[in-house]
Amino acid sequence: MTGPVPAPLDRVAPRYDGGCLVDVLPSALSLFGVPGAVDRLDLTPRLAGVRRLAVLLVDGLGWHQIPTAARYAPTLAGLAATTGTPLTVGFPSTTPTSLVGLGTGAPSGAHGVLGFTVRVPGTDRVLTHVDWAGDPDPVRWQPVPTWYERARAAGVAVTVVSRPEFAGSGLTLAANRGGDYRGAAGIDALAARMLTALAAGAGPTLVSGYHPDLDRHGHLSGVDSGPWRTAATEVDALLARLLDGLPPDAALLVTADHGQLDIPVGHRIDLDADPRLRAGVRVVAGEPRVRYLHVEPGAEADVVAAWRGVLGGAADVLTRAEAVATGWFGPVPEAHLARIGDVVVVCRDTYAVVATRSEPPMVSRLVAYHGADTAAEMTVPLLVVRG
Repeated sequence: MTGPVPAPLDRVAPRYDGGCLVDVLPSALSLFGVPGAVDRLDLTPRLAGVRRLAVLLVDGLGWHQIPTAARYAPTLAGLAATTGTPLTVGFPSTTPTSLVGLGTGAPSGAHGVLGFTVRVPGTDRVLTHVDWAGDPDPVRWQPVPTWYERARAAGVAVTVVSRPEFAGSGLTLAANRGGDYRGAAGIDALAARMLTALAAGAGPTLVSGYHPDLDRHGHLSGVDSGPWRTAATEVDALLARLLDGLPPDAALLVTADHGQLDIPVGHRIDLDADPRLRAGVRVVAGEPRVRYLHVEPGAEADVVAAWRGVLGGAADVLTRAEAVATGWFGPVPEAHLARIGDVVVVCRDTYAVVATRSEPPMVSRLVAYHGADTAAEMTVPLLVVRG
């Protein structure tokens, strides 16, 4: 991303043409000569001679959250000030979409993991990607080869370190297939297993790590709440451990999948409490900041009109064709179009559309959300440190 970083509530388009989360792995792996890897982030001058790469994704660490975290995370703040570059994520700005975007290097339309929840075409089933047990088949649902697979085929030792409970899940297979999976619960185990894998390789080595707690406490308690501050302190300790243990020929890249916004109670619109918003809608997917509405036959125009009338300036309400034409998803193949709603609702400012009866109650009780196209949600750091 070039020029000034947009203000938190400014709208930001995904930088699929360069400067996006999807560029991280191909840019890094170009150092090892992996076929097809292109350095669109200009990492080569900074990492010349590096033979071991660690990539850490901190869930929920948006660029705009770093100044808030700085009091509790001095290592993070220092790295951001000296090595930090802002990137955009893909759209929607949500964990499953971003994890698969990082792993594949592809925009969301291409890889097909187009939101936190999506309708399975031809059914009324809503697939929650973080609870995906393997149906549909991850390799068919997400057909793009991952950079972990490509790196391994090129002779790079590849390890993925994440929570033990995520091993073998549909999302893990969609995003991380090709890497040797190592379970790690907590920052001590995560740091130890990442550093062990980093040191073990005799040749080019890639280690990918994932830490979810900052996002979780933001959702449950809000950005800059007591639990969030504790989580930021733990992120700092994780970074310090990794930096202290980096081999001399290694580098650490730190990034994130999205930022977060606290949503006031008065800015939450309950689609289940307003018959005008339910009329003509068959299936609701997405998440509170980005809704996918699958409508009854012939109801699209009426649904668009009703939602625009009720939400006014709180959201953009578009048809599927209009949403795809914005470029949010990049090119969308025919096989993935039906995963996007007939109507797409993208919240503006600090608004959200909850569904108190048709989704788990906890979803509407969260404090912070993400998914839409504000800078607070879409802009994440890339921190680059050599051993």
